[in-house]
Amino acid sequence: MKWKNYLWENLVEKMYPDESPKRFDRIVAILIQLQSKKIVKAQELADRFEVSLRTIYRDIRSLESSGVPIYSEAGVGYSLVDGYKLPPVMFTKEEAGSFVAAEKLMQKFTDGNFGKHFESAMFKIKSVLRGSEKDWIESLESNIRLSSRDEAFTTQSPKVLELLFQSIAEKNQIVLHYQSVEADEISVRVIEPVGLYHEGQYWYILAYCHLRKDYRNFRTDRVVDLTSTQNSFELQHRELEYFLQPKEKNSTTKIRLLVDRKIARYIQNDRKFYGFKSETKKKDKVEMLFECNFKENGFARWLLMFGDYVEILEPEELKSDAVQLIKKIEKNLS
Repeated sequence: MKWKNYLWENLVEKMYPDESPKRFDRIVAILIQLQSKKIVKAQELADRFEVSLRTIYRDIRSLESSGVPIYSEAGVGYSLVDGYKLPPVMFTKEEAGSFVAAEKLMQKFTDGNFGKHFESAMFKIKSVLRGSEKDWIESLESNIRLSSRDEAFTTQSPKVLELLFQSIAEKNQIVLHYQSVEADEISVRVIEPVGLYHEGQYWYILAYCHLRKDYRNFRTDRVVDLTSTQNSFELQHRELEYFLQPKEKNSTTKIRLLVDRKIARYIQNDRKFYGFKSETKKKDKVEMLFECNFKENGFARWLLMFGDYVEILEPEELKSDAVQLIKKIEKNLS
């Protein structure tokens, strides 16, 4: 590739004598990352390439000595001086293949507008590929398919993700028309979106709700309408990760189950949503440990789906909840 040869000629001769292709590839990747973000922290680079901070500092010095104008500020990070650009980056066929997977995911798990934006971006990506790589991509596209059980968005609101991304980045309030499971009527909320996360087939909006005066989760498939406003956030919000951290352990209960090994494999996907911690194999059984508030998250109801293969070791209260549910089922069936 011309751009890589260009870098090689201008960088390698000024680097240390013991340079290897592996280090050169890392330095090129560092330069590309510097172009992709306004500020890049040294620790971020060290984590990505699994090297020490000292190695990153040395790589940055190599780039500077080769004439790349890098601005650095202690405690902040590195950035390229405005206006500095390299020739266009080419993609390997493996990198381009990863875009095919991303395109399929975008089509299935995002709203209509975002899918169109990514489709447009894919045309631009394909335009810089070589002929053989384009053939490679086309053979993949027609033979990859994704499906999901549920729709993550309603047809009434095809721009949910686009407007939410805009709101989070620009910190503007949103008017949300929302149909919750519990309520018959659609409620109108003014929210300040903190972030978005995808879990168990659905997208969730974590936002401060001015109606409830507290933080709430909203599922995108229940959003009937969404309107952006020019009103700035009234509050300063913490990062999304803070709100997704597990609750205090004193609000949970330890649960121990003894599950037939032949059925244990079928509950591996769901168990994480019920506070699964660990498992221990015991002959033809598997002992599973959970920590959760079993009354709030419907643990007993979930357990009854495979209750004939499970023994509740503790707590006794969970046994009582399961028995009460069974009695109600018997009454409804009689």
